[in-house]
Amino acid sequence: MKPLKKTAAKTKLPPKQPEWDDTAAVDAFLKQLDHPLKPVMAAIRTVILGADQRITEGIKWNAPSFYFHGWFATFNVRGLDTLLIVFHQGAKVRNAGPPKIKDPAGLLKWLGKDRCIARFSSVADVKSRKAALASIVQQWVGQMPAEPNA
Repeated sequence: MKPLKKTAAKTKLPPKQPEWDDTAAVDAFLKQLDHPLKPVMAAIRTVILGADQRITEGIKWNAPSFYFHGWFATFNVRGLDTLLIVFHQGAKVRNAGPPKIKDPAGLLKWLGKDRCIARFSSVADVKSRKAALASIVQQWVGQMPAEPNA
């Protein structure tokens, strides 16, 4: 009779947090970030997450990004005097057409038919345009197709 093989006991690891719902990863990113506009980023993050309770966040494209049926907004932190939030429709081309966004405050600069940016330079700037930013976020997620697009 053959002796039984001894195997190591398998330890169950906790399930990995999905990248699109990983606030801890965003918190860690911000903790180590050395950027003069870090408070501006925190203010924008609060507005975006507060615009719709179904919005989640994670790290995508090496930056904090926001998700609702797909990635739809990503921080661009390369500049030191202006912080950009890029609104997009994810990594894959969508056939839904360009989003129809009402922007009476003129917050957005369109870079193409499916993406645009908003610029912020201070916390006061974010506070003064908070309602306009929240409205844009609500309109944007309201037009995201139902199937996820990571």
